[in-house]
Amino acid sequence: MTFTWKTPPWLRNEDCTHMATTLTDVNGQITVHSESVRGDDATEALADLLMGPGGAGSTVVRPHVIAVVVRRGIDLSWMFKPPIHIKTTSQGQREIAVDADAAEVTMFSASDIRSLAARLHVAYRAG
Repeated sequence: MTFTWKTPPWLRNEDCTHMATTLTDVNGQITVHSESVRGDDATEALADLLMGPGGAGSTVVRPHVIAVVVRRGIDLSWMFKPPIHIKTTSQGQREIAVDADAAEVTMFSASDIRSLAARLHVAYRAG
């Protein structure tokens, strides 16, 4: 797969434009970790998270990741206490809700994250 950007977001010399909140479940304990990332849209921001410092092998691509929520803009209140609510259904599935304008937030499932990571690996780490 080819990507449409001229310069990958993790190689850009620019300020961060989004926040990425990684949700993990280790032995039933849900943890949330937020950091700032670069990109023109949510997919580019996720690519920066995956390929930037600490990416490609970091917590983001490990089996215990539930999702990554990407929000446009930098908001310290969100970063320290993101308005994300996780509920486990009676079937053991996770339901994730975010208190934010839907236009500002994109949620990537674990399979979305692994798929993008694999495509990035083929395009930028092969050889």
